Amino acid sequence: MADAPYLVTLALVEIDGKRALPLTGKSQSAAAAEADQPGEDGRTLALELLLRLWQRSDEGPLQRAAGEASLLLVEVPLDVMSEQLPLLKASWLAGGDTQVLLTSIQGLAQRAWTIKIAKYEPVTFVAWP
Repeated sequence: MADAPYLVTLALVEIDGKRALPLTGKSQSAAAAEADQPGEDGRTLALELLLRLWQRSDEGPLQRAAGEASLLLVEVPLDVMSEQLPLLKASWLAGGDTQVLLTSIQGLAQRAWTIKIAKYEPVTFVAWP
């Protein structure tokens, strides 16, 4: 199962002026990994992460830290999820450059999307970058 891709939702935000990078993820089936869009799994992960952010908004004002790229859904190998993403996260939280983080995520991701929504429209996934 080590070759199975892992779907991860990340939010680059500031809460009360402090950086935060919450994430959530799940392994994918082979069929889901072959689909063009992340589908229901992607929507579920985005909802879970956004609800966690909503709860954390009690800590202070919430602000996106990377514009349109502040809410990402990426497909990565499991070893990247467990070994490399935590290092990137720790570096960014400690004051690392946002563009370096985004470039590193792009380099590790097999596929990536930004998550968008428009009034009266469903959640959409737009290929990133």
